[in-house]
Amino acid sequence: MSDAATLRNRRILLIIGGGIAAYKCLELIRRLREKGAGVRAILTAAGAEFVTPLSVGTLTGDKVFRELFDLTTEAEIGHIELSRSADLIVVAPATADLMAKMAAGLAGDLATTVLLATDKPVLIAPAMNVRMWNHRATQRNIEQLMADGIGFIGPNEGDMACGEFGPGRMAEPAEILAAIENHFSEFAFSGEQPLKGLRALVTSGPTHEPIDPVRYLANRSSGKQGHAIAAALARLGADTVLVSGPTILPDPPGVDVRRVETAREMLAACEAALPADVAICAAAVADWRVDVDASQKIKKEPGASAPELRLVENPDVLATISHLESGRPELVIGFAAETEKVIEHAIAKRKRKGCDWIVANDVSPETGVMGGELNTVHLITGGGQEDWPLLPKQAVAERLVRRILTHFTEKGSRA
Repeated sequence: MSDAATLRNRRILLIIGGGIAAYKCLELIRRLREKGAGVRAILTAAGAEFVTPLSVGTLTGDKVFRELFDLTTEAEIGHIELSRSADLIVVAPATADLMAKMAAGLAGDLATTVLLATDKPVLIAPAMNVRMWNHRATQRNIEQLMADGIGFIGPNEGDMACGEFGPGRMAEPAEILAAIENHFSEFAFSGEQPLKGLRALVTSGPTHEPIDPVRYLANRSSGKQGHAIAAALARLGADTVLVSGPTILPDPPGVDVRRVETAREMLAACEAALPADVAICAAAVADWRVDVDASQKIKKEPGASAPELRLVENPDVLATISHLESGRPELVIGFAAETEKVIEHAIAKRKRKGCDWIVANDVSPETGVMGGELNTVHLITGGGQEDWPLLPKQAVAERLVRRILTHFTEKGSRA
């Protein structure tokens, strides 16, 4: 399908939430119509405080839907028809309140009722104050929405109407349009599975290296990026095994999840999962472990000095898979979490580990990457370097999987 035809005759239902960023939806509607898409709009009560039904209706060329109990539309079960007639539902701006209602499955107005009644894919463009975005309640809701299969566009980082700076700024109309086009032109909502038959291995999360029965060495990895990659691969039809260290994340749908604790267990689980066509080592594997972990809890005795721990090197999962003489995956991808000289260290790591690609990111404390929802990565390959913008980890996963698909398509490896 050509770029010009990607959105032709596609039906988009746009739900406009309440926020200053609602004005951007007018430009989005205009651009969607220019591409040949049909647009219908639901304007929430809060959204109507920022844009008018007249302006929205003029641009969509259709009725603007606002009330759940509209006698005319509900006589035809209007909210059901709205939820089923679209090819894609886009929520922009998706406010903290609207996201919370979606995560909880509430249906108190037309917008939330349609979202609960739909069986169609949903993309949301969050917009809120940075403190609201970073609040633990919002982060829980994001995790739930991602687990429910909701796609995220943004948010961006930047200046806000409230005068603060940080993540929470709604993506620009051009970015939202590009995301919609990508989903239609690629694979996300077509039902196609271009990676069907491909065998994928993904590692995710931290490892816990025991000191005694109650203590361990670990790191701050949440597993969100690795789990998102596994989910994206499975959605495209790949036969995906996820070897996960300890996390609190739900198992991605359609993925064979194998849980481990230590680096040695992770390596053994990966070797058992081979052969594979592609291996993505996103786990933050502990480099060292205690040489002998105590069989009983080490007690802190009054006046006694701290126990001495002798550390030994853990097996290197990425390097081991990369250097397999037999059964090496055709494409091996590693991750480089760095706090300085990100690109320089990543290039050196790719050469040292022997992998094909390295996904490098800055995990300095001020970035909030470890345990957070956003990531800025650099893809290092034999052909050079790609610098990706700040994206939700789900979007990073989808973009990486598209690159994997392109790799196998261009190599002629996929029948």
